[in-house]
Amino acid sequence: MLKLYNTLTRKKEIFKPFKKGGINMFVCGITSYDFAHLGHAKTYLTFDLIAKYLKESGFKVFYLQNITDIDDKIIKRAQENRITPKKLAQNFEKEYFRDIKNLKITSVTKYARATEYIKEIISQVERLLKRDFAYKSKDGIYYDISKFKDYGKLAGRTVIQAEDGVSRIDDSIGKRNKGDFCLWKFSKKGEPRWKSPFGEGRPGWHIEDTAITEKYFGPQYDIHGGGRDLIFPHHEAEIAQMEAISGKKPLVKYWLHVGFLTVNGQKMSKSLGNFITIKDFIQKYDARLLRFFFVKNHYRSPIDYNEKAILQAKNELEKIDEFLERLKNQKRNKTKKSKEIKNLILETKKELRSALNDDFNTPITIASIFNLINQGNKLLDKSKLGYKDSKDIFGLLKEIDIIFGFIFWLKKTKKIPKALLELVKDREIARKNKNWQKADELRGKIENKGYIVEDTAKGPKAKKFKKKEPG
Repeated sequence: MLKLYNTLTRKKEIFKPFKKGGINMFVCGITSYDFAHLGHAKTYLTFDLIAKYLKESGFKVFYLQNITDIDDKIIKRAQENRITPKKLAQNFEKEYFRDIKNLKITSVTKYARATEYIKEIISQVERLLKRDFAYKSKDGIYYDISKFKDYGKLAGRTVIQAEDGVSRIDDSIGKRNKGDFCLWKFSKKGEPRWKSPFGEGRPGWHIEDTAITEKYFGPQYDIHGGGRDLIFPHHEAEIAQMEAISGKKPLVKYWLHVGFLTVNGQKMSKSLGNFITIKDFIQKYDARLLRFFFVKNHYRSPIDYNEKAILQAKNELEKIDEFLERLKNQKRNKTKKSKEIKNLILETKKELRSALNDDFNTPITIASIFNLINQGNKLLDKSKLGYKDSKDIFGLLKEIDIIFGFIFWLKKTKKIPKALLELVKDREIARKNKNWQKADELRGKIENKGYIVEDTAKGPKAKKFKKKEPG
């Protein structure tokens, strides 16, 4: 029985979608004016895992994500770069999809660009005006929060706090209430614009999401996800807009929010100079490590990014790889399946299912995976793990990885230079002739070229030398 922590009710609830067997899920996407950063990665990797687990549990999942491709930030950055806002947005959208591909995020059903839903946005603004939830000001159409009595029910407040996504708060001397937000901005000279019954302009930040979700899901849907900083005012505004338009409550049954990402104890921001893009991380480490680093922590918990934590995650991945290598090298034998392994696999499956059903408690699932690996290694050491047992464990790990996506990761193997292979061959000849001095000299030459030689039962193997990290 799946339970989710609902931000709206502030408690765990048994998951019951609006329609049996089907789930509509929306997650706030990027604003395409810059490279996606590690905070984005934390959110999108979380919901990739959630969507995959829901699918694996038998649900048909429609996972919708928006892309904000028109916004104040996009216009400002485009002006600085002397290109059109459309071109700037397209460039960073391509970069985002490259990051998504590298992180193996494959669960999104539909990416929806805001500018492709202008008709739906205008329709929502018209209906809010008609129902007296909106009013016209000098610089745009604004939502009157005093007219919506439930405003603040998601965040438990109606005022801005330090943790909120406040970069796009609408300031206007013509507003009726301090918290009123813009639905439609009248365009200034040289800015992108679309025709509407209430004047040429462009969408506000919040209205694009409800216009897109209404288009695909109607007035209500099952899950809305995003970072904690979006709870207020962004998600609060979405509720106010759609529930005012439709009269139906709730807009969303389950609100799921991802915990903050800090860097060495400080909130990630450009002003502090600790802003790390997904692209930069992948160039320094790899995408698999980032996926594992976030998945091993609970999605609602804050995570502090630091080199020590990354190194620990790296070492843990190496333990997984070493175990897989041992399983692969198991020789075929007639050893009967072990009852101990059968019970271990059943217990691991039970623990994984129980943990994921408890609001996606991934730390417990990771502990279960490493318990399986530790027990498997002990049995391998005692030669008590048969070929069939290894095959069963391998199968379970593949099953798990459909959801987690960090256990089996295809690596690009670099071809070993021919000259180096010749050195390995010469060293082997020297060893067979018991010319140990020459063999040691050749080993030294091989290591100087950045490789090591492992002497195995099947002969020598050359491997790229891994430099040990400090500490």
